[in-house]
Amino acid sequence: MRETSHSQLVHGRGKTALITGASSGIGYELAKCFAQDGYDLVLVARNAEALGRVSAELQQAHHVPVKTIVKDLARPEAPSELVDELTRGRIQVDALVNNAGFGVYGPFARTDWNQERAMLQLHVTTPTELAKRLLPGMIQRRDGKILNVASTAAFQPGPLMALYYATKAYLLSFSEALANEVRGSGVVVSALCPGPTETAFQARAGIERSKLFRSRMDAAPVARLGFRGLQQGKTVVITGWRNRFLTVLVRLFPRDVVTGIVRKVQEGR
Repeated sequence: MRETSHSQLVHGRGKTALITGASSGIGYELAKCFAQDGYDLVLVARNAEALGRVSAELQQAHHVPVKTIVKDLARPEAPSELVDELTRGRIQVDALVNNAGFGVYGPFARTDWNQERAMLQLHVTTPTELAKRLLPGMIQRRDGKILNVASTAAFQPGPLMALYYATKAYLLSFSEALANEVRGSGVVVSALCPGPTETAFQARAGIERSKLFRSRMDAAPVARLGFRGLQQGKTVVITGWRNRFLTVLVRLFPRDVVTGIVRKVQEGR
Protein backbone atom coordinates (compact mmCIF):
# COMPACT_ATOMS: atom_id res chain seq x y z
CA MET A 1 0.00 0.00 0.00
CA ARG A 2 1.29 3.46 -0.84
CA GLU A 3 0.64 6.89 0.65
CA THR A 4 -1.64 9.03 -1.53
CA SER A 5 -1.58 12.32 0.37
CA HIS A 6 1.11 14.82 -0.58
CA SER A 7 -0.11 17.74 1.53
CA GLN A 8 2.48 17.44 4.29
CA LEU A 9 5.40 15.44 5.55
CA VAL A 10 4.19 12.80 8.00
CA HIS A 11 5.98 10.19 10.10
CA GLY A 12 4.08 7.23 8.75
CA ARG A 13 4.63 7.87 5.02
CA GLY A 14 4.97 4.59 3.18
CA LYS A 15 4.12 2.49 6.26
CA THR A 16 1.11 0.32 6.99
CA ALA A 17 -0.69 -0.32 10.28
CA LEU A 18 -2.81 -3.45 10.84
CA ILE A 19 -5.49 -2.80 13.48
CA THR A 20 -7.87 -5.45 14.78
CA GLY A 21 -11.26 -4.62 16.29
CA ALA A 22 -11.14 -1.36 14.34
CA SER A 23 -14.84 -0.75 13.73
CA SER A 24 -15.56 0.98 17.07
CA GLY A 25 -14.20 2.05 20.44
CA ILE A 26 -10.47 2.16 21.11
CA GLY A 27 -9.65 0.37 17.85
CA TYR A 28 -11.49 2.98 15.81
CA GLU A 29 -9.77 5.81 17.67
CA LEU A 30 -6.37 4.16 17.21
CA ALA A 31 -7.08 3.89 13.49
CA LYS A 32 -7.65 7.66 13.46
CA CYS A 33 -4.33 8.21 15.24
CA PHE A 34 -2.40 6.13 12.71
CA ALA A 35 -4.22 7.75 9.79
CA GLN A 36 -3.42 11.23 11.13
CA ASP A 37 0.22 10.17 11.26
CA GLY A 38 0.14 9.15 7.60
CA TYR A 39 -0.03 5.37 7.87
CA ASP A 40 -1.84 3.29 5.30
CA LEU A 41 -4.39 1.15 7.12
CA VAL A 42 -5.56 -2.44 7.17
CA LEU A 43 -8.62 -2.61 9.40
CA VAL A 44 -10.04 -5.92 10.61
CA ALA A 45 -13.38 -6.52 12.33
CA ARG A 46 -16.49 -8.71 12.14
CA ASN A 47 -18.97 -5.94 11.35
CA ALA A 48 -18.74 -5.24 7.62
CA GLU A 49 -21.13 -2.28 7.66
CA ALA A 50 -19.35 -0.49 10.52
CA LEU A 51 -15.97 -1.24 8.99
CA GLY A 52 -17.10 0.27 5.70
CA ARG A 53 -18.21 3.47 7.42
CA VAL A 54 -14.91 3.80 9.26
CA SER A 55 -12.95 3.18 6.07
CA ALA A 56 -14.85 5.84 4.13
CA GLU A 57 -14.49 8.36 6.95
CA LEU A 58 -10.74 7.89 7.35
CA GLN A 59 -10.01 7.96 3.63
CA GLN A 60 -11.97 11.17 3.22
CA ALA A 61 -10.53 12.87 6.31
CA HIS A 62 -6.90 11.82 6.01
CA HIS A 63 -6.40 10.81 2.36
CA VAL A 64 -4.76 7.49 3.22
CA PRO A 65 -5.47 4.10 1.61
CA VAL A 66 -7.63 1.87 3.79
CA LYS A 67 -8.08 -1.84 3.21
CA THR A 68 -10.83 -3.55 5.19
CA ILE A 69 -10.92 -7.25 6.00
CA VAL A 70 -14.10 -8.69 7.49
CA LYS A 71 -13.00 -11.56 9.67
CA ASP A 72 -13.90 -13.14 13.00
CA LEU A 73 -10.53 -13.35 14.72
CA ALA A 74 -12.01 -15.61 17.41
CA ARG A 75 -11.80 -18.45 14.87
CA PRO A 76 -8.62 -20.55 15.29
CA GLU A 77 -7.90 -20.39 11.54
CA ALA A 78 -8.32 -16.61 11.31
CA PRO A 79 -4.77 -15.39 12.12
CA SER A 80 -3.13 -17.55 9.45
CA GLU A 81 -5.87 -16.63 6.95
CA LEU A 82 -5.29 -12.95 7.66
CA VAL A 83 -1.53 -13.13 7.22
CA ASP A 84 -1.90 -15.20 4.05
CA GLU A 85 -4.23 -12.54 2.63
CA LEU A 86 -1.71 -9.82 3.44
CA THR A 87 1.07 -11.86 1.82
CA ARG A 88 -0.95 -12.38 -1.36
CA GLY A 89 -1.63 -8.64 -1.49
CA ARG A 90 2.06 -7.87 -0.88
CA ILE A 91 1.15 -5.75 2.12
CA GLN A 92 4.00 -5.20 4.55
CA VAL A 93 2.82 -4.59 8.11
CA ASP A 94 4.95 -2.02 9.90
CA ALA A 95 2.68 -1.59 12.94
CA LEU A 96 0.52 -4.34 14.44
CA VAL A 97 -2.26 -3.31 16.82
CA ASN A 98 -3.92 -6.21 18.65
CA ASN A 99 -7.06 -4.55 19.96
CA ALA A 100 -10.02 -6.86 19.29
CA GLY A 101 -11.67 -8.21 22.42
CA PHE A 102 -14.76 -8.61 24.59
CA GLY A 103 -15.68 -9.65 28.13
CA VAL A 104 -17.73 -12.42 29.75
CA TYR A 105 -19.32 -11.79 33.16
CA GLY A 106 -20.35 -14.33 35.77
CA PRO A 107 -19.05 -17.17 37.97
CA PHE A 108 -16.71 -19.37 35.96
CA ALA A 109 -18.68 -22.51 36.85
CA ARG A 110 -21.79 -21.09 35.16
CA THR A 111 -20.53 -18.97 32.25
CA ASP A 112 -20.78 -20.07 28.63
CA TRP A 113 -17.68 -22.01 27.58
CA ASN A 114 -18.19 -21.31 23.87
CA GLN A 115 -17.99 -17.58 24.56
CA GLU A 116 -14.99 -18.00 26.81
CA ARG A 117 -13.15 -20.21 24.34
CA ALA A 118 -13.69 -17.52 21.70
CA MET A 119 -12.40 -14.89 24.14
CA LEU A 120 -9.28 -16.94 24.88
CA GLN A 121 -8.61 -17.26 21.16
CA LEU A 122 -9.20 -13.55 20.55
CA HIS A 123 -7.21 -12.22 23.53
CA VAL A 124 -4.40 -14.77 23.71
CA THR A 125 -3.87 -16.98 20.68
CA THR A 126 -4.72 -14.53 17.89
CA PRO A 127 -2.47 -11.65 19.03
CA THR A 128 0.31 -14.11 19.83
CA GLU A 129 0.12 -15.76 16.42
CA LEU A 130 -0.06 -12.45 14.58
CA ALA A 131 3.03 -11.26 16.46
CA LYS A 132 4.76 -14.57 15.78
CA ARG A 133 4.14 -14.28 12.05
CA LEU A 134 4.84 -10.56 11.62
CA LEU A 135 7.64 -9.86 14.11
CA PRO A 136 10.47 -11.64 12.22
CA GLY A 137 9.99 -9.33 9.21
CA MET A 138 10.06 -6.28 11.48
CA ILE A 139 13.29 -7.45 13.09
CA GLN A 140 14.83 -8.15 9.69
CA ARG A 141 13.93 -4.62 8.54
CA ARG A 142 15.02 -3.22 11.93
CA ASP A 143 11.79 -1.27 12.07
CA GLY A 144 8.36 -2.08 13.46
CA LYS A 145 5.81 -1.55 16.20
CA ILE A 146 3.46 -3.85 18.10
CA LEU A 147 0.74 -2.48 20.37
CA ASN A 148 -1.21 -4.97 22.47
CA VAL A 149 -4.32 -3.53 24.09
CA ALA A 150 -4.43 -5.05 27.57
CA SER A 151 -6.18 -3.43 30.54
CA THR A 152 -5.69 -2.33 34.13
CA ALA A 153 -7.46 -5.65 34.77
CA ALA A 154 -4.05 -7.19 34.03
CA PHE A 155 -2.71 -6.11 37.43
CA GLN A 156 -4.98 -8.20 39.69
CA PRO A 157 -7.29 -11.24 39.64
CA GLY A 158 -10.91 -10.58 38.72
CA PRO A 159 -13.56 -12.80 40.32
CA LEU A 160 -16.73 -12.97 38.20
CA MET A 161 -14.63 -12.11 35.13
CA ALA A 162 -11.84 -14.56 35.92
CA LEU A 163 -10.84 -15.44 32.38
CA TYR A 164 -11.06 -11.88 31.07
CA TYR A 165 -8.68 -10.59 33.76
CA ALA A 166 -6.37 -13.56 33.18
CA THR A 167 -6.16 -12.95 29.43
CA LYS A 168 -5.25 -9.31 29.99
CA ALA A 169 -2.56 -10.37 32.48
CA TYR A 170 -1.19 -12.64 29.76
CA LEU A 171 -1.10 -9.80 27.24
CA LEU A 172 0.73 -7.52 29.65
CA SER A 173 3.29 -10.18 30.60
CA PHE A 174 3.80 -11.22 26.97
CA SER A 175 4.28 -7.61 25.87
CA GLU A 176 6.81 -6.82 28.59
CA ALA A 177 8.86 -9.93 27.85
CA LEU A 178 8.74 -9.33 24.10
CA ALA A 179 9.76 -5.69 24.55
CA ASN A 180 12.85 -6.87 26.39
CA GLU A 181 13.70 -9.45 23.73
CA VAL A 182 13.56 -6.95 20.85
CA ARG A 183 15.35 -4.10 22.62
CA GLY A 184 17.93 -2.61 20.28
CA SER A 185 16.39 -4.25 17.20
CA GLY A 186 14.48 -1.20 15.96
CA VAL A 187 11.16 -2.79 17.01
CA VAL A 188 8.98 -1.36 19.78
CA VAL A 189 6.46 -3.45 21.73
CA SER A 190 3.95 -1.71 24.01
CA ALA A 191 1.00 -2.77 26.16
CA LEU A 192 -1.81 -0.24 26.43
CA CYS A 193 -3.59 -0.66 29.77
CA PRO A 194 -6.74 1.47 29.91
CA GLY A 195 -9.08 1.49 32.85
CA PRO A 196 -12.86 1.66 32.36
CA THR A 197 -13.48 3.24 28.96
CA GLU A 198 -16.64 4.41 27.19
CA THR A 199 -17.08 1.71 24.53
CA ALA A 200 -19.50 -1.06 23.59
CA PHE A 201 -17.53 -3.43 25.86
CA GLN A 202 -19.79 -2.96 28.90
CA ALA A 203 -23.00 -3.76 27.04
CA ARG A 204 -21.60 -6.93 25.48
CA ALA A 205 -20.20 -8.13 28.81
CA GLY A 206 -23.42 -7.23 30.62
CA ILE A 207 -21.75 -4.97 33.17
CA GLU A 208 -23.22 -1.55 32.29
CA ARG A 209 -24.29 -1.02 35.91
CA SER A 210 -21.05 -2.16 37.50
CA LYS A 211 -19.45 0.26 40.00
CA LEU A 212 -16.29 -0.22 37.97
CA PHE A 213 -17.74 1.80 35.08
CA ARG A 214 -19.20 4.72 37.02
CA SER A 215 -16.02 6.66 36.24
CA ARG A 216 -14.64 6.08 32.77
CA MET A 217 -12.56 7.75 30.08
CA ASP A 218 -13.60 8.40 26.52
CA ALA A 219 -11.99 6.11 23.95
CA ALA A 220 -10.34 8.98 22.02
CA PRO A 221 -7.93 10.17 24.74
CA VAL A 222 -7.18 6.55 25.66
CA ALA A 223 -6.16 5.86 22.06
CA ARG A 224 -4.10 9.04 21.82
CA LEU A 225 -2.19 8.17 24.99
CA GLY A 226 -1.56 4.65 23.72
CA PHE A 227 -0.39 5.87 20.33
CA ARG A 228 1.88 8.49 21.88
CA GLY A 229 3.37 5.94 24.27
CA LEU A 230 4.06 3.56 21.40
CA GLN A 231 5.78 6.32 19.42
CA GLN A 232 7.87 7.16 22.47
CA GLY A 233 8.89 3.54 22.95
CA LYS A 234 7.11 2.99 26.27
CA THR A 235 6.62 -0.65 27.22
CA VAL A 236 3.53 -0.11 29.40
CA VAL A 237 1.05 2.73 28.97
CA ILE A 238 -1.55 3.15 31.73
CA THR A 239 -4.14 5.78 30.88
CA GLY A 240 -5.22 8.34 33.50
CA TRP A 241 -3.72 9.30 36.86
CA ARG A 242 -6.43 7.43 38.78
CA ASN A 243 -5.68 4.19 36.95
CA ARG A 244 -1.93 4.63 37.43
CA PHE A 245 -2.51 5.20 41.14
CA LEU A 246 -4.69 2.10 41.49
CA THR A 247 -2.15 -0.16 39.73
CA VAL A 248 0.44 0.95 42.28
CA LEU A 249 -1.99 0.61 45.17
CA VAL A 250 -2.89 -3.02 44.44
CA ARG A 251 0.77 -3.98 44.88
CA LEU A 252 0.75 -2.70 48.45
CA PHE A 253 -2.04 -4.99 49.72
CA PRO A 254 -2.08 -8.79 50.12
CA ARG A 255 -3.37 -10.53 47.01
CA ASP A 256 -6.37 -12.05 48.78
CA VAL A 257 -7.43 -8.59 49.99
CA VAL A 258 -7.16 -7.16 46.47
CA THR A 259 -9.09 -10.09 45.04
CA GLY A 260 -11.84 -9.59 47.62
CA ILE A 261 -12.12 -5.90 46.78
CA VAL A 262 -12.39 -6.64 43.07
CA ARG A 263 -15.12 -9.20 43.85
CA LYS A 264 -17.15 -6.58 45.74
CA VAL A 265 -16.78 -4.09 42.89
CA GLN A 266 -17.82 -6.69 40.34
CA GLU A 267 -20.86 -7.67 42.41
CA GLY A 268 -22.04 -4.07 42.80
CA ARG A 269 -24.00 -3.99 39.57
